[in-house]
Amino acid sequence: MLSLTVRTAGPSTTVQDRGRIGWGHLGVPRSGALDLPALVRANTLVGNVPFAAALEVTLGGLVVVFEADVVVALTGARCPLSVDGVPAGHGVAVGVPAGAALRVDAARVGVRAYLAVAGGIAVEPVLGSRSTDTLSGLGPRRLRDGDRLPLGCSTAAPGDLPAVGAAGDVGGLGWAAAGELDLAGVAAGYAARSVAEPAIPAEPVLRVHPGPREDWFEPAAIEALYATPWTVTSESDRVGARLDGPALPRAITDELPSEGMVAGALQVPPSGPVLFLADHPVTGGYPVIGVVDPDDLWLAAQAPPGSTVHLRRADLT
Repeated sequence: MLSLTVRTAGPSTTVQDRGRIGWGHLGVPRSGALDLPALVRANTLVGNVPFAAALEVTLGGLVVVFEADVVVALTGARCPLSVDGVPAGHGVAVGVPAGAALRVDAARVGVRAYLAVAGGIAVEPVLGSRSTDTLSGLGPRRLRDGDRLPLGCSTAAPGDLPAVGAAGDVGGLGWAAAGELDLAGVAAGYAARSVAEPAIPAEPVLRVHPGPREDWFEPAAIEALYATPWTVTSESDRVGARLDGPALPRAITDELPSEGMVAGALQVPPSGPVLFLADHPVTGGYPVIGVVDPDDLWLAAQAPPGSTVHLRRADLT
């Protein structure tokens, strides 16, 4: 089986697919890619099924080498991409010759980029998913320098993917004499599957549906939740984004028995609201004041520490 070798893993690189669906009753969160639309776009570009396992690269810093010629695509956070030092495109299919070093540099915009390889990352699935769950420890661990990951066979129909030719020529992608990677062959071959990368706003607006415990908060807290800009703190990770802002006084101060949690839940412990992301716990004992719309969770996943997010009632936007 073909494989890739990790030369530099970066701050946090994990294997992610759609996640583990339907195991919440056993205490297993969904996990999976935080920016699911970006994962789908990357897989589409290389001819994989939409939720094939790919690498979720947090803040860049990844360097990998493939043992055979491959086709890859990078989507999501705007991280400069290069192959043996030659700049390559974002949001397009890129040919990588065997032995060449593919580098994903520090993100210029956003947080999480998705590197898909034709055929997908073929680590062993756990409970139906190849995703790394950083909370429970299920699935493969975070990547480390020197790791080797198996690659699957391409699921694209014959003729869909550019043919792999001689070394340095992947599907018409040659190394030009001037030292620039010629992407014209891939661009033409993938015209039917071209995707548009959405802009990543500097201050995203997240639509919020009323939570099951909204009535546990004072009216002033509800007003502050939607009127005040919130800052994403450095304590944020795949479990949740911690938000810094005004206090949210409670109208009911009783202890709350643990109850079910979902991705997007805005749980409010005494330290301030936490927006649960893919690796969230399946239960929690603090009241949920609101739930971010699932279609907006990718925006939260791309909000770096120190950035500002705005919360708006979904029924008023």
